[in-house]
Amino acid sequence: MTNHLIFSTVKEETLLDWTSINEQPPYREIDCLRAIDQIRAEPEQLSDRAIAALHVMLAYHRLLRHQDTDPLSSKLLTIAKTYDEAFPMIQSLNQFKDFYQILQYLLVLHVETWSIRETDFDQAKLKKLTEWRAAIELFHDETRHISIYQVKNDQELSNIYQTIKEQLLDLEEMFTSSIQRIENKKTGIQTQEINQKIKKLADIIQQFDRTFPALFNQSEQQSPLQKLEEMVGLHQVKSYMKQYYHYLKYQQDRKALGFQMIDEPGLHMILTGNPGTGKTTIARLLAEIYHELGLLENNKVVEVNRSHLVGSFVGQSEENTMNYIREAVGGVLFIDEAYSLHRQDSSGNDYGQAVIDTLVSAMTSGEYANKFAVILAGYPEEMRQFLWSNPGLRSRFPEQNLIHLPDFKVKELLEIAEITALANDYFFTETALNSFYGLIERAKVDDTFGNARTVRDLVMKAIFKKGASISVDEEDDWIDHMHIESKDLSVMEDEKDETAPMEQLDGLIGLANIKEEVKKLSSFVSVQQTRKEQGYPTVPIQLHAVFSGHPGTGKTTVAKIYSKLLKECGLLKRGHFVLASRSDLVAGYVGQTAIKTKNKIREALGGVLFIDEAYSLFRGENDFGKEAIDTLVDEMTKHNENLVVILAGYKQEMERFIDSNPGLSSRFKKYFDFKDYTAEELLSISSFHIARYQYHVDDSVTSYLLERFTEEDISGNARFVVNLVEEAIQFQAMRLQKELETNKDAYNHLITDDFKQAWQQVKGA
Repeated sequence: MTNHLIFSTVKEETLLDWTSINEQPPYREIDCLRAIDQIRAEPEQLSDRAIAALHVMLAYHRLLRHQDTDPLSSKLLTIAKTYDEAFPMIQSLNQFKDFYQILQYLLVLHVETWSIRETDFDQAKLKKLTEWRAAIELFHDETRHISIYQVKNDQELSNIYQTIKEQLLDLEEMFTSSIQRIENKKTGIQTQEINQKIKKLADIIQQFDRTFPALFNQSEQQSPLQKLEEMVGLHQVKSYMKQYYHYLKYQQDRKALGFQMIDEPGLHMILTGNPGTGKTTIARLLAEIYHELGLLENNKVVEVNRSHLVGSFVGQSEENTMNYIREAVGGVLFIDEAYSLHRQDSSGNDYGQAVIDTLVSAMTSGEYANKFAVILAGYPEEMRQFLWSNPGLRSRFPEQNLIHLPDFKVKELLEIAEITALANDYFFTETALNSFYGLIERAKVDDTFGNARTVRDLVMKAIFKKGASISVDEEDDWIDHMHIESKDLSVMEDEKDETAPMEQLDGLIGLANIKEEVKKLSSFVSVQQTRKEQGYPTVPIQLHAVFSGHPGTGKTTVAKIYSKLLKECGLLKRGHFVLASRSDLVAGYVGQTAIKTKNKIREALGGVLFIDEAYSLFRGENDFGKEAIDTLVDEMTKHNENLVVILAGYKQEMERFIDSNPGLSSRFKKYFDFKDYTAEELLSISSFHIARYQYHVDDSVTSYLLERFTEEDISGNARFVVNLVEEAIQFQAMRLQKELETNKDAYNHLITDDFKQAWQQVKGA
């Protein structure tokens, strides 16, 4: 496969330019992992100091990602020492790790909530003081191994930490003194002094926290817009959300100055997009924005769908809906696949409309109006039809409050795959990521593609495949258990036939003209693909075809091989075969045929849709089959490079059918004429199926069958032969039940009389 991503090699001077943990490292964590992996094979490409810098940089990223003690980061710093023990960033990051660990222990103390009241009873004071002193002693025990004098870097942190330790020692002495006074029934506990000391300690700990690099500062929570900015892709959505945020904030600021708006900004929102495009994530960010601006009391999101809201008897739907509305008050009610609440073909027993009516009422009047926001989500086209069918609901959602989330581009999906792998402590090798590109391309065939959701599932399947096939050994290199390699992606590959498609075609009996046509088309496709890769203009490839011929001449069999060939050439993403007939495409009432046909086409996307007896679709202008044909033509245009359609049937009927519709005639220019089998070919097919079941016949059977195939007209071709052999086997079974078994070979031997009876049976049928 051609490389779709170009990985830049890390540069030594750039690695060594990173000299402070207060600065963002020049390379990403994935860059460091790939570089370390490559260095194992070619260590001479970087100096020892640069390799040490790579390991320190990776340790930094791991600390940043895990935000707590990470055993592997300590291992990486130890490895870095083996390359260059004097490299100053090793000591600096070790010091930082220790200080960061100290911070975690300090935060556990929760000094901001410590206080003691004069009015507390002595026993209550004694309990608090004893618990506090024990907490301080535990802190000293946990941090005893950490020396603040290891290096002179981060002097500010060292000074602050020294002050904290002094404050804790002072507090410990005050606690001990106060405990003794209470136990000796004495008065005069220094309540005010203790509280002031604790407040001072809390301020110093906050200062200690703020002195850490901003990326590590846990006290600084990300805003909703910052979280949005970190999401992959969605550039237009990000731009709109920023504008929407500033609009809402502007209106809030105007209100604070005394201005009033009769029409308050609407908070109800519609999110449209295919699966896995981030609708739920955006809904949660909207809830945070509304809460941050004071428009909602909290950022809670109550997520529901049809199954939560719609009941099975009168009144239950209204009750369910009101219960979830009450739960969402102060926050957001998020309804996924909202269009499923209204079913056009539903009977009177469907209570989805009751949910809609109850929801509209709560949004606009009564005690819940303006106290919660409603966010509806679903497929773009289905949501559009749903809103237009419900004017009352549509009027509650301003046009500007409709956000469409586009499908992710393949490059963005690869980035999501890398992020998912890294979150689980894995990374893709370069070749594996290129292979993963192909997996995405194959999966991305229609609007049911799950985008980020599908990509995450594929990554987790690869991780499962790796974990199910290896085990951890103490002598293993740590990075061996972080790779995702191409072989780990094989779990997602289709099982390949033992025989190549072209060999399968050559193995078919007869069909000389068909084989020639398919080989010619295959060669043409292959050459055009090569020209395309080399940058030359390509001749348009017409893959849709008409297979005409009598039943049993091999149309379906060749169509299946044809689909495999097209996949092998790279023209079909999946190469699967979907068989359809009139009943699969045509419905019995107005409006449903198009839906039925689209569903079948959706099933076939990325492969071949084979429509048998296709001429049966057209039975006159007033027949529903005409709608199926029109839909088929439209969908073929829409999915031009993602669908191959083969129409099959009798030759004359197919010619009349194609000529009856200009849309069909312009799209089907490739004809394959399947001729009836000759007597010799039918005999060869008979011999094949007899041997397939491990039976054998003598020369008299062969002579009999050749005579019959020559003298009589055969309706059904190969299909007739299969039925004939199977019937002969059944007559043989009846014969064996009447005869004494004299040898075991009789069970595998078919005689002429078996075929005579079978001929009469099948021919009569």
